[in-house]
Amino acid sequence: MSDFTPNILIENGWQDYVLLDSGAGRKLEMFGKVRVSRPEPQALWEISLPESEWAKADATFTNASEKEDDDKGSWQQRGKLPETWPVEVEGVQMLCRLMTYRHMGLFPEQRPHWSWFKKIIETTSTKPFKVLNLFGYTGAASLIAAKAGAEVTHVDASKKAIQWARENQEVSGLNDAKIRWICDDAAKFVAREGRRGNKYDGILLDPPRYGRGPEGEVWKFETDVGPLLSACADLLAPDAKFMILTAYTMRLSSLTLDHMMKDALKARKGKTDHGELLLADKSGNRPLATSMFSRWKTDA
Repeated sequence: MSDFTPNILIENGWQDYVLLDSGAGRKLEMFGKVRVSRPEPQALWEISLPESEWAKADATFTNASEKEDDDKGSWQQRGKLPETWPVEVEGVQMLCRLMTYRHMGLFPEQRPHWSWFKKIIETTSTKPFKVLNLFGYTGAASLIAAKAGAEVTHVDASKKAIQWARENQEVSGLNDAKIRWICDDAAKFVAREGRRGNKYDGILLDPPRYGRGPEGEVWKFETDVGPLLSACADLLAPDAKFMILTAYTMRLSSLTLDHMMKDALKARKGKTDHGELLLADKSGNRPLATSMFSRWKTDA
């Protein structure tokens, strides 16, 4: 059992990623050799770096509207950038590209989770280690788990995201890795896996606030994540090692996620922790809160 104190996981960046500055509703980052400026609703403070440093951004994202949570907009490039460029993380290559909804195919704040489950996979004698990655997007977690030796089932409702993940697999030199790429609604897939009796040693969930499945299925985090967590708990093998839930719905508390995680896993031994994922800027003085999480790990 965990206590009620949040666990703050701070990502300090690495060779191919740096948060240079944040403030005035924006963040300035380096993804590989590309400097980008994009909106960040959490950054309500003043910027630290001079405006001249922000003006050096290779690409700047501008929202199309002032609506809350509206991620759509356009990128303004200072020079012509390649369509994709690689960013290395945890031994895999991720191709970044400028998307119309301000993301680039990689969420650096997730790295503490990646290194956490990577160590579990590498140090577990049980083989094969089977991982289910729901809402897997462009495959960073899937590729890192596979490189660590896991057999991965990657599920996402977007065909484009899965194609992007396959490209990342190729540039990472992991074509022989055991990864199933599945385009499906997460809840429907989990229900079918339950009927089939399939089990997993680790499960990852990174659901959006709102989304639609390939056949128009509606996903709402607040109403749908609880039942999905419970269904995922039924897919855990008897000696399963972990389950992670990450949420970008900042209106909720990490304690809310932890309560739901404990409900789903009340029949299992182990412990949970919960908290926030933060990105430290280059100065190290003002880490940026990005998302919340709850994760479970067996005692064994």
